[in-house]
Amino acid sequence: MAPEVQACPASVLAMDRDDPLAEYRLAFELPAEVAYFDGNSLGALPRVALERVSRAVELEWGQSLVGGWNEHDWIGLAQATGEKIAPLLGADAGQVLVTDSISVNLFKLICAALQMRPGRTRILTDALNFPTDQYIVQGVAELLGPTRVDLEPLPVGEIPAALDETEALVMLSHVDYRSGQVHDMRTLTAAAHASGALVLWDLAHSAGALQLTLDDDQVDLAVGCGYKFLNGGPGAPAFVYVATRHQAQVQQPLQGWMGHAQPFAFDASYRPAPGVQRFASGTPPILSLTALHAAVQVFDGVDMQQLRKKSMALGALCQQLIQARDSLQTLTLASPLEPAARGSQLSYRHPAAYEICQALTGQGVVADFRTPDILRIGFAPLYLRFADVWRLVDTLDRVVSAGEYLNPEFKARQRVT
Repeated sequence: MAPEVQACPASVLAMDRDDPLAEYRLAFELPAEVAYFDGNSLGALPRVALERVSRAVELEWGQSLVGGWNEHDWIGLAQATGEKIAPLLGADAGQVLVTDSISVNLFKLICAALQMRPGRTRILTDALNFPTDQYIVQGVAELLGPTRVDLEPLPVGEIPAALDETEALVMLSHVDYRSGQVHDMRTLTAAAHASGALVLWDLAHSAGALQLTLDDDQVDLAVGCGYKFLNGGPGAPAFVYVATRHQAQVQQPLQGWMGHAQPFAFDASYRPAPGVQRFASGTPPILSLTALHAAVQVFDGVDMQQLRKKSMALGALCQQLIQARDSLQTLTLASPLEPAARGSQLSYRHPAAYEICQALTGQGVVADFRTPDILRIGFAPLYLRFADVWRLVDTLDRVVSAGEYLNPEFKARQRVT
């Protein structure tokens, strides 16, 4: 055990001892000297994914060559991975497909929603939504023109009152990427439906970390990524959720051959595949799909309510420990005060948040930074320990109180922040 962990108060060590999810940490490859609080940006490597990808490269690709499409069912891997993810979303079978990226999938679903609501032109979105979500809807608006799409960014709290018969779509992120605020999926979805609009949710910061109930909440459409809390690896493919009730009527604009009813018939005209499979476009990336399919298996047997409970407990401990350190009162909480109102993260504002983040990394404690001044601390409950939280705060105290973050080496901005 690292010296930092050995120095933990007994009360914190007891939290780890009594943690019903403690054994899941053993399923991950984690550097021995690192406390990792950036799983909400890139999840840690599951051991099963390492083994599975090695086998896919050496045996499946290496020995089967093109025969792997049939011998190892590469052709069905996108659907099979979607079915593994579906229970984590509170979704029944046949509604989730792994394909492309969030950006590409947003484009598909926005266009599909407009097609399903002819005559309606307005799209409402969160004015503070993640940039790519806003960029994609801006691009659709520019492509189709103002007579087809009227984009209106609003604060989330103002959206219900703004809804009328002109809305085609409300597009929101379930968890705000900066503050971690959780938006009320059920209430906002119901409000949109009352006006006749569809709802598209971005689950990037909630899939694999929060207990989701898409079917029960009557969600229409959703997207999410595979590389954060699902631990599928850098650039892992994303997923789409399309509720069963919409699948027969929905069309998507990127009509690639893998979304065709018979891809290997090589028809000259497009005929959509049944169900959610029509949202596939090009050839699936088998190696990254293999990693994600294996990674999601780590969730087998995990009670998502228990996972969420640990997530909130990790955040609550972190918040409590930071409040108790005099030197850390220069940090301003940017997340909701109540654990239940935020996702699996805590965000703090500080004028030197970037430098503090870099100084922490230099001490083996990895958090992350979001412009302009946010230190973001992510809690991945499957592998994070309460002792790691104590180490984070203790290291943060030293970095701030001693002014270590003022060293010139921590000021240089890297390409990825």
